[in-house]
Amino acid sequence: MPKSNTLTVEAVTRIADIAAVTWDACANPAAADLTDNTEINPFIGHAFLNALEQSGSVTAETGWAPHHLVMKDDGDRVVGVVPLYVKSHSQGEYVFDHGWADAYQRAGGQYYPKLLGSVPFTPATGRRLLAHPGADRQMIEQHLARAMIKVTERLGVSSLHLTFLPQSQWDLLGQEGFLQRTDQQYHWLNEGYRTFDEFLSNLASRKRKNLRKERAAALRDGIDIEWVTGSDIREDHWDAFFRFYIETGFRKWGQPYLTRPFFSLVGETMSDQILLVMCKRDGQYIAGALNFIGSETLFGRYWGCVATYPFLHFEVCYYQAIDFAIDKGLKRVEAGAQGPHKIARGYVPRPTYSAHYIPDPAFRDAVERYLQSERRHVEQHIEMLNEHTPFRRTTDESSKV
Repeated sequence: MPKSNTLTVEAVTRIADIAAVTWDACANPAAADLTDNTEINPFIGHAFLNALEQSGSVTAETGWAPHHLVMKDDGDRVVGVVPLYVKSHSQGEYVFDHGWADAYQRAGGQYYPKLLGSVPFTPATGRRLLAHPGADRQMIEQHLARAMIKVTERLGVSSLHLTFLPQSQWDLLGQEGFLQRTDQQYHWLNEGYRTFDEFLSNLASRKRKNLRKERAAALRDGIDIEWVTGSDIREDHWDAFFRFYIETGFRKWGQPYLTRPFFSLVGETMSDQILLVMCKRDGQYIAGALNFIGSETLFGRYWGCVATYPFLHFEVCYYQAIDFAIDKGLKRVEAGAQGPHKIARGYVPRPTYSAHYIPDPAFRDAVERYLQSERRHVEQHIEMLNEHTPFRRTTDESSKV
């Protein structure tokens, strides 16, 4: 793609107004066009984002008004896009700024609406500044960042937030004047394991025995587990899973975010990127977990069940995900937000990154001071957590099986 002297930016209020092939050329380019540190991410693809909108899960009425940015060169070719939303609340984001909102509003400001560049309801790391691989990637990312600042000021909103960024884009946005924030999640890392037992061999003896006991206990009540993916996913799978999702969602959030049509839509358009781990007892589905498959990462997203079974959550969400990642040669499992209990099950703390643009100078200064302290705390917390991972500290235990 030749270099352009002129770049223009427009906003669209429906991702359906952008051709899927055009969006995905920037979001998830063909394997031959992938560059270093770029991987296929199902959540930034057109199919996933469109399913959110078409299903009624993401609309202005639900507090997520789409305002996606499209950047074109002087040949009218799309060279970059950003998934962007005008938010009227801070729900479903997993980077918590409720305290900022309260402080700003106590000082007489209006925090909402704000802009969010991310994937709704999805605390998974992925690029947000999506540059076409045929363009100068760094230059396009810089121009997208600057364009978002202009949109923030033109709309008169309080702030702009980009969440769950790769570190490279976090660094770039810091250079463009964005405030930088960190947090942490728990990820399982594949060290070239060929089997689950090979992974277990890296754990301390007591931790290894605990995991084996948990896996055995989870299936003790005659529960069968199946992996369902691709064309094998049927509507009855979605019916069962949605029942789990609703029951668990009401317990956790009060109001689940996703509608039933969302699941059918992703099943129709991206089934090869979906793994359902479904549990049966006496011929009936009783629990399940929904995962999405990237080129290097398995992303665990939702879990639900109709009754409580000991250790079944750990088996379905953590151990089955590890089994699948090993089987498919994936590099990692991201099992979602929060959960220090994941450490004992082989998931290790990893930093997550977000960037924030705040036009109000006084408010910006206050947030910046807070973030400086928070980043130090997150770094220290990760260091502390790493001291409690279940992995062997010495070679002496390698013979204890």
